[in-house]
Amino acid sequence: MTLQDELEGLMAIIEKDLKAYYFKPPNISWGILFPLVLALSFSLRNPEGLIELAPGLIAMAVLFGTTSMEAIVITFEKRVGALERLFLAPISLSTIMLSKILGGTIFGIVISTVMTLLTTLLIGARITNILGFIILLILTALVHSALGALVAVSVKEVFEAQTLSNYFRFPMIFLCGIFIPLEKMPVVLRSLAMVLPLTYSVDGFRVLMGTGGSILFEIAVLSLYTVLLITLSVRLLKKNL
Repeated sequence: MTLQDELEGLMAIIEKDLKAYYFKPPNISWGILFPLVLALSFSLRNPEGLIELAPGLIAMAVLFGTTSMEAIVITFEKRVGALERLFLAPISLSTIMLSKILGGTIFGIVISTVMTLLTTLLIGARITNILGFIILLILTALVHSALGALVAVSVKEVFEAQTLSNYFRFPMIFLCGIFIPLEKMPVVLRSLAMVLPLTYSVDGFRVLMGTGGSILFEIAVLSLYTVLLITLSVRLLKKNL
């Protein structure tokens, strides 16, 4: 296997997944509507606070867009044997898994871009550092796509992957500072929030959509989570072969 083979295989799998699974109207609407509806329900008590929810809305769009599709795509292909057929290609198992994760990452970026446009154009949110925002957005999509892949390779059925994903997603929504500031949480919950990657995404988006500041720490933490989750996904897939 040469580097060219790996890159060609990577691009071919990503292109196939995007066309076959990701960019379907129901998938796009789910990633956008759910965070909006949830945020609107919380903002009814304080309509003026909707702008403050903008960073969390973007983070939620990435979270649900990536994890939902990773759970469906990888688990479905395992179920019908399509993933096993990919193992016959002249590329490594790591490249196959990375291609699946990057497909989810691209979808998450598209969904979050739509959400970003909605929050900036409709409710008046602003971004103080475009480059930092793009970097944080890519890392957020990458780490949560890897999380979705890790969940998907650990189960056999789509409904199992979706159920297991919810055990991560819904606690993250309420623990990671989207609706309730971390400083207002009990110490135990605040400590738990600090081990969840979404916390650092929300914190970073808040900085970049507020008064501005450095997000180097958030970028470093999300990068570490990305490497860890991708490594675990590949190892678990090899173990379950």
